[in-house]
Amino acid sequence: MRELVLAYSRDEVPDYQMAAFCMAVWFRGLSGAETHALCDAMVASGETLDLSSLGRRVVDKHSTGGVGDKTSIALGPIVAACGAPFAKLSGRGLGHTGGTLDKLESIPGFRVELTHEDFVRQVREVGIAIAGQTADLVPADRRLYALRDVTATVDNVSLIAASIMSKKIAAGADAIVLDVKVGDGAFMKTLDDARELAETMLDLGRRAGRDVVCKLTDMDQPLGHAVGNALEVREARDVLTGEAPDDLTELVLRSAAQLLARADLGLDETEAATRAEQSVADGSALAAYDRWIEAQGGEPDPAALPSAPVVRPVTCESGGTVQAVATTAIGRIALRLGAGRTRKDEAVDHAVGLLCRAKRGDPVEPGGALAEVHARDDAAADRAADEVRAAYTLGSAEPEPRPLVLDVLT
Repeated sequence: MRELVLAYSRDEVPDYQMAAFCMAVWFRGLSGAETHALCDAMVASGETLDLSSLGRRVVDKHSTGGVGDKTSIALGPIVAACGAPFAKLSGRGLGHTGGTLDKLESIPGFRVELTHEDFVRQVREVGIAIAGQTADLVPADRRLYALRDVTATVDNVSLIAASIMSKKIAAGADAIVLDVKVGDGAFMKTLDDARELAETMLDLGRRAGRDVVCKLTDMDQPLGHAVGNALEVREARDVLTGEAPDDLTELVLRSAAQLLARADLGLDETEAATRAEQSVADGSALAAYDRWIEAQGGEPDPAALPSAPVVRPVTCESGGTVQAVATTAIGRIALRLGAGRTRKDEAVDHAVGLLCRAKRGDPVEPGGALAEVHARDDAAADRAADEVRAAYTLGSAEPEPRPLVLDVLT
């Protein structure tokens, strides 16, 4: 496995042979040992980030991607404010799920490209850095993913897990919280599929000597209200002032507690949860956010974020209780507004997006607000408003409650 992957990354194995390998894996699967060998070979294909000079246990977080998931932008400052170094390499969005780098680039002046030296120095001095993955980090994964994309072999648990964990392991953190999204807006649609992926990633983390915890979280509706880059940055900052939606705040604080309990602070998870809440209440998390944004050249004042020229409310004609929100549809509407991309070379409009004001279980009066469209022009706003209205299902019954965190695996 190692010889194959490294030879492919050196152009010594042609695409057609590697395509045959991907298809064989898709049909036959890989054992745990084989998945680890694949992951380990991908890590060895490029540089790794050495964080040992920090002399601390460094923590990181990864999400499998969802609609409105801006967790990392609020999580990092809370963890840093509590005294644990937070180091994260992120990617850009493709399709209906947004990317952390795209969101951060909506902040005027923010630099997502850092050298490894600058990245480590910033974690040491500021306590947090979130930057883009360099071309030298896990190059075999980048080549293999492009091949999987054109051979329809993306949706294999072993290949997905090895892709995710090779990048997390190469990024150098000691403890990692994994957030596997489940539901309509997620890659994994069922709890069983999500649990299989989580268990595979946990096994890879353990084999690599990392302290990993994985939670399965609901993505049958957008997380928080905001979907779209600058809108999501504003909402992430709202977590740090205690003004964010309950579901987003819950996920951020629970993730913070899990990371802090795995840092070198000597806290159990209950103590860590209290520490995280205190950092928001006393303003230290917001101060850490400001320091982080400024360290990467950005303007932390939310007033500096771009705003869309057209804001269109989406109202409910008949009223009722929200039964469901078609999450993938919401993500695709934001994509068509310009908040995302369908090709890697497409530009992103950082100002546009949606605010989903009504969530599952919320009562809405006739004429009441379901959502808000932020668009570049009137035609786009009108079209998106009709599409958003169609994404909501209303009725008279109370929908069955569904917890945000569906399971936790350690």
